[in-house]
Amino acid sequence: MKITIISGSHRPEGQSHKVAAVIQETLLDGICDECAIFSLAGNPLPLWDEGVWDGEEKWTVLLDPIRAELASSDAFVVISPEWHGQVPAGLKNFFLLFGKNELGHKPALIVTVSAGDGGAYPVAELRMSSYKNSRLCYIPEQIIVRNVEKVLNKDAADNDARSDSYYRERISWALNILKSYATALTQVRESGVTETDKFKNGM
Repeated sequence: MKITIISGSHRPEGQSHKVAAVIQETLLDGICDECAIFSLAGNPLPLWDEGVWDGEEKWTVLLDPIRAELASSDAFVVISPEWHGQVPAGLKNFFLLFGKNELGHKPALIVTVSAGDGGAYPVAELRMSSYKNSRLCYIPEQIIVRNVEKVLNKDAADNDARSDSYYRERISWALNILKSYATALTQVRESGVTETDKFKNGM
């Protein structure tokens, strides 16, 4: 089983990438066979334009390797920091560039990151607006990492011990649920019922 983590922060040293590394380590500790991180640090994806639909060479050269990576994945973890109560623009742009061929009818776990006590708004935004055409299936669990600078650090001295233990345990629990959904939805995709040229977009 392959699970891909989408780390949605534009910042090169953002806390989201620290969280992604912990999740990758947890996944590779017996939950899945392969785990890749696709990071949006440094804005590697230009803003969408109609050349994506037209198959322009600049877009196919950039996107085809990423499309192949995503298409070969069985499930996803979508990590979003909360910026001004929103999902970062680069992560929203990701969902314009990749759709049902890469993400369709595959489960995803939402993980949001807040420096304070926030983190709920990106959960609501992702559940509301990122799945319609991509057919990505968010599972009913989510992780909201609050006060992120005090947890999931490599040096235990930098962590609030009680909170750190809670997050690590809950992350592992949620990832095992994601794995079970990945197994189940593989059967849905293989059944052929999701394939359609007539209803290309969601309602």
